[in-house]
Amino acid sequence: MTVIGGGSDAPPKHIVILGVGNLLLSDEGVGVHVAHKLMEMDLPAGVEVIEGGTDGFRLMNVVTEADRLIVVDAVKGGSPPGSIYRFDIKDAPSSPDAFKTSVHQIGILEIVHLSELIGQTPETTVIGVEPGSLEMGMALSPEVQEKIPKIIKLILEEVKRPSQKRTESQR
Repeated sequence: MTVIGGGSDAPPKHIVILGVGNLLLSDEGVGVHVAHKLMEMDLPAGVEVIEGGTDGFRLMNVVTEADRLIVVDAVKGGSPPGSIYRFDIKDAPSSPDAFKTSVHQIGILEIVHLSELIGQTPETTVIGVEPGSLEMGMALSPEVQEKIPKIIKLILEEVKRPSQKRTESQR
């Protein structure tokens, strides 16, 4: 028998909101800035916010232990600064040059793709923000700063969205 959505006895999913980026390179740190704001909020049970910074491989356990992962990061997609992207990790190529996210030594997309090798890949959504400035400095550009409330709203909508991941019994 397949139970869809679970009942009231079902444990809450472990949803991780992972803000990544380098705070010292202005808009490159947008994910960390958003994580800090979310840490001040009252979030639903089962939702954890993690500031991943530029930790690279050290985030592997965070990724593999999540049922659902929402990544917030600067994404260079060629749109005007402050543009917001939302995509499923399945839609992001594994080649880091095809759709470059961030300037970390190893990107979060590579970590999620590596988690596939051990069979523990969470359902992953990326909320990306087009950077306006990657200059040294801890302040976000005005174009990115003004989008923080909208980014948080999108993240909270993602948290409420039903899971798209299918169990083995549903395939």
